[in-house]
Amino acid sequence: MSRTWLESIAKVAKALMPPALWRTSRAFATAFVTPIRFSLLTGHWKSSLRQSACSASGAPIPWYTYPAINFLAQRAFDDKNVLEFGGGQSTRWWAARAKSVLTIEENEAWCESLRDTAAPNVTLRYIPVDHATRSIEDVRRVLAAFGIRRFDIIVIDGHLRRELVKLAFEVLAPRGAILLDNAEGYGFFEEIRDRDCGRVDFFGFAPGVSKRHCTSLVFVDGCFLLDAKTPIPAIEDIMG
Repeated sequence: MSRTWLESIAKVAKALMPPALWRTSRAFATAFVTPIRFSLLTGHWKSSLRQSACSASGAPIPWYTYPAINFLAQRAFDDKNVLEFGGGQSTRWWAARAKSVLTIEENEAWCESLRDTAAPNVTLRYIPVDHATRSIEDVRRVLAAFGIRRFDIIVIDGHLRRELVKLAFEVLAPRGAILLDNAEGYGFFEEIRDRDCGRVDFFGFAPGVSKRHCTSLVFVDGCFLLDAKTPIPAIEDIMG
């Protein structure tokens, strides 16, 4: 369903139909074709069937909202260090773009499955969740022993999400950003509302998910992701 093909059909139909019939036909066609095009171009259809977040080409993408993915896809991360809590397709996506990725995962079996295909710039650490104490001291010990002290991107999409917010601010690099996935829940707002920080919310659908969610970008100072010098790409480049 390429745009050119659809536009050609629409042009011929408009020329042949009476105006009233054309307007009605166009309205119905738009109502039905638009969600199909969205699902095909974003990879939502494929993600749903595979039960794994992927683009239209089948490449791995994060399980964030599409507006957040599109925003991030325009930026350069080749000299950036990423810390993510909760690994998966996002680990593979970041590994292809960032200088380094440290992934902390709470599910041991899932962590090992990621290790089998991890890129050389990815470090995986399995840390179980203690739901009784909700302690993140094991996470602190891993970070203290790690070679990198500050991270340009910190993604909180797993583990003890609310407890990790404070820690994220402690190890965030200057001009860096914290990504809060499913930001509408987990007590994220309560943890950041009294902090001197900025926030951008990306609401929308996510790969293979029927409900809309929110991925939020949180930053303290001039975040590199918000640099106005970043070009606005063609929509086809984002969807690719």
